[in-house]
Amino acid sequence: MWKSSARNSLMRGLLTASMAYCACAAHAFCGFYVGKADVNLFNEASQVILARDGKRTVISMLNDYRGDLKEFALVVPVPEVLKRGQIHIGDRSVFDRIADYSAPRLAEYFDDDPCAQRELEQRARAAMPAAAGVMQDKRVPSKALGVTVEASYTVGEYDIAILAAKESDGLETWLMQNGYRIPRGASKALRPYIKQEMKFFVAKVNLKEQVKSGASMLRPLQFAFESKKFMLPLRLGMINANGPQDLIAFVLTKNGRVESTNYRTVKLPANMELPVGVRENFQDFYKAMFDTQAKREQHSVVFTEYFWDMSWCDPCAADPLSPDELRAAGVFWLEEDEVDAALIGVAPGAKPRVKRQAPANGAGQVMLTRLHVRY
Repeated sequence: MWKSSARNSLMRGLLTASMAYCACAAHAFCGFYVGKADVNLFNEASQVILARDGKRTVISMLNDYRGDLKEFALVVPVPEVLKRGQIHIGDRSVFDRIADYSAPRLAEYFDDDPCAQRELEQRARAAMPAAAGVMQDKRVPSKALGVTVEASYTVGEYDIAILAAKESDGLETWLMQNGYRIPRGASKALRPYIKQEMKFFVAKVNLKEQVKSGASMLRPLQFAFESKKFMLPLRLGMINANGPQDLIAFVLTKNGRVESTNYRTVKLPANMELPVGVRENFQDFYKAMFDTQAKREQHSVVFTEYFWDMSWCDPCAADPLSPDELRAAGVFWLEEDEVDAALIGVAPGAKPRVKRQAPANGAGQVMLTRLHVRY
């Protein structure tokens, strides 16, 4: 979080790894909100919302694809063969909401006007949200390439196949022969996941269904699975890279902050004084700062841009997400109802395997970590 004052320009920092979470540790913001830096600052930026609790994961992917839709290809390693009920079209507006809520923000305040305890309590109360295709069951082995189509579906405007592969070269050839537009040489990026015996969730655009949807932009894909592995593959994003790309991951958990285990996780500069003039150009300032930090780290780290729970922010760049919006983002642990069942692939009317009772607002059960990667 970034703050600036009319006199001293202070940027309040992001939470660090050594800072333990405590709901009572927040302090009131004495002043008024000035501006924020949103994801539209960054070209070629993809966004992912990842909700994780226990072994269960829900991933929503919004791809910033520009160009002929016939050229679109999405390849994501998954730990199991996904059933049709585990795959959905997501809500694009939820990405806008979570991006706005967690955006790096600049806020102006005055050192000589401290807040009273009563103002703190009023702001805390005000910040609380209100309570609130058909499967083709067949296997299509390709002995020559070592690729098996475990399942195939049409979901919204996407044709999806779940693949198993023995060799990365064979998988690359199969994808290209079947209309998935990936460049030659992609086998190097696919190889590590084949060694882990993972399946591959691959999607391309069904142009007829795209026209029927009436959507001018590709809608997010959302899929759910259970696995001990808590991972978000980044390397495959490089397959279609035309220069540097940005990935912004919004990770929703019940407890704690999320870091990468195979990349360094770095806190961006914060808690710094800035000239008052920055208020008029904060977005340009933030973009230039991020560019500088990414180059300094040689595009090899994960940056933490935000961490807090959904019941509080100081100051708020946007209202916290409502329980309904959180469920649309994949948060399946808020309430015990059939909405959760749909997200985890349980048939409507069936009893979800895990039942948890949420408090009235539910937001206190959701921690948000915003990670930003440039590669």
